[in-house]
Amino acid sequence: MKKREVVLKPGKEKAVRQRHHWIFSGAIQQLPQFQAGECLPVASASGEPLGWGYFNPGSSLAGRMVSFGTIPFQEAILEHLNQALCLRKALLDPVETTVYRLVNGEGDLLPGLVVDCYGPVVVVQMATAGVVALRSLIVDWIVATLKPICIYEKSTGPARREEGLEDAEGVLYGSLPEELVVKENGLLFTVPVVSGQKTGLFLDHRAMRQRVRELARGKRVLNCFGYTGGFSVYAAAGGASCVDTVDISAEAIAGARRNMELNGFSTDPEQYITEDVFTFLRRSSLEYDLVILDPPAFAKRKKDVIPGCRGYKDINRIALQKMPPGSLLLTSSCSYYVDPILFQKVVFQAALEAKRVVKIIGRHELAVDHPINLCHPEGEYLKSLLLFVE
Repeated sequence: MKKREVVLKPGKEKAVRQRHHWIFSGAIQQLPQFQAGECLPVASASGEPLGWGYFNPGSSLAGRMVSFGTIPFQEAILEHLNQALCLRKALLDPVETTVYRLVNGEGDLLPGLVVDCYGPVVVVQMATAGVVALRSLIVDWIVATLKPICIYEKSTGPARREEGLEDAEGVLYGSLPEELVVKENGLLFTVPVVSGQKTGLFLDHRAMRQRVRELARGKRVLNCFGYTGGFSVYAAAGGASCVDTVDISAEAIAGARRNMELNGFSTDPEQYITEDVFTFLRRSSLEYDLVILDPPAFAKRKKDVIPGCRGYKDINRIALQKMPPGSLLLTSSCSYYVDPILFQKVVFQAALEAKRVVKIIGRHELAVDHPINLCHPEGEYLKSLLLFVE
């Protein structure tokens, strides 16, 4: 009987030997019949066992490795989950911070899976058919190990559609509380798990929010694309003289006011602006000492890179044209297809067109609960520049 395994073409095993997780369809010599998402052993053309991966015949990114060598995939997945938890326990203060990313996809050797912990509530994102097939194993581990009051699945977005999956959202275990309040670096935040973006909060900017806290004392701060006010709360905690928050979503602005209220900061309605950020920047004099531009991804697909870069350039140019001398601009991009070198070039062009002298005084600092696997550099998507505007 023919062995059910995936065999790679000669010479195509190098990336897997180097513990890269992705296998593209063009690298495969032999693929047995299987169900989408099924875990299969992977071997080189010479028959060397390389590990286990889950596969989807409908995707050009046909396979993702979940174990390397001879470790069975179920055992490897549980080991990766335990190691991910150990890392967070070692790096985060559980008293001051009750919200963190527990699993960061390939960064924790678990491709296609994101697990965010919001105190007693765990939110999972399963982006691939392979992770969906492993749902019971993952949920059982979360229940046994973390003992949450609720596990909520929020598996939405283009990655699932590329896998041939429909969006999936709802409670997998327990029940959601009416209001969920968590703590990050001693500051309180409500979590809009169901209605919010991503899993509820943007946890990947944790370190940059702390940087804003350090910079904000005595400054007038503008937080653009403010969402539920993460940067705003940190700026106020750092002693900012005033903090204005702008977002096109009225619901997000209401969340920002609620989070400021929870921490005892100003809820003056004039400081919470429900408006398109481009429109606000064009009409405002921008008399601020620190401006934060953290827009959504302008280039979600490779074909969007040119118009996306145009958007990044325009928004930075408008801000730089108006900001007073001696002010600071923290500008970010979460577009994977706009790498750090390209993003810096775009911001350089914006400064050139704004006719301003601008100096880089800082770059993005990775949040410790968002590790990037050194063998899988594609996991790096978020980049920031902290700029001094002369």
